[in-house]
Order: sequence, then C-alpha cells, then structure tokens
Amino acid sequence: MVYDLEERTNNFGSDIIALCKNTKINILTEPIIKQLIRSGTSIGANYLEANGASSKKDFCNKIYICKKEAQETRHWLSMLKVTSEQYQEQIRKLMDESKQLSMTFHKIASNTKFNIK
Repeated sequence: MVYDLEERTNNFGSDIIALCKNTKINILTEPIIKQLIRSGTSIGANYLEANGASSKKDFCNKIYICKKEAQETRHWLSMLKVTSEQYQEQIRKLMDESKQLSMTFHKIASNTKFNIK
C-alpha cells in the first residue's frame, strides 16, 4: 500500500466535517465546532501548500503549521468530548489520528531541517 498523506489528511478533514454535522449544536458546542472545522480541515490545505513550497525552508515551515493544526485539532476534539455525550468513540479515534498526524509532521519537519543544514 502506498502511504498517501494527502489522501489521509483529506479523509481526516472529511471525518471532522461529518462529526461536526452530526453533533447537536448548543451554546457550548457551537464555538468548539467552528474551531474544530477550521483546524481539522486546514491540515490538508497546509499540506498541499507545503508540497508546492518554493524552498526547503518554506516546506519545513508549512509542515510545522500542519503539525500545529493537528495539535490544535486534538485540543478541540478533547473539548467536544467533554461537551457532547454523543460520538465518544468517533471522537477518540479522531483524537488518535490527530496525534499520529502531529507526530508524522514533526518527523517530516525534523528530517527536513536536518537535510537543510
């Protein structure tokens, strides 16, 4: 199987959207859902930008943004887990995937920085 990070980040963003579409909106969940959609879908967009980077340094910076967005997404998923009784297992799986994505982007950024020097 070919490891396709572009497809993986796209699927992750789609899964975030599906979760948010199904989550009951109330005074607590509404701001969390908005932030979650922003951070969860921006991972893939930033990865696409990284692949079109103008230099290795630019690539590394954009990959680092992917890592930060994955970490932020995990935070918002954690907040949604507290405020919403539903979809606990789905949220847990997405939290795990966001952690794995964060670690993947960290490794890519570290390897790129090493190769720049």
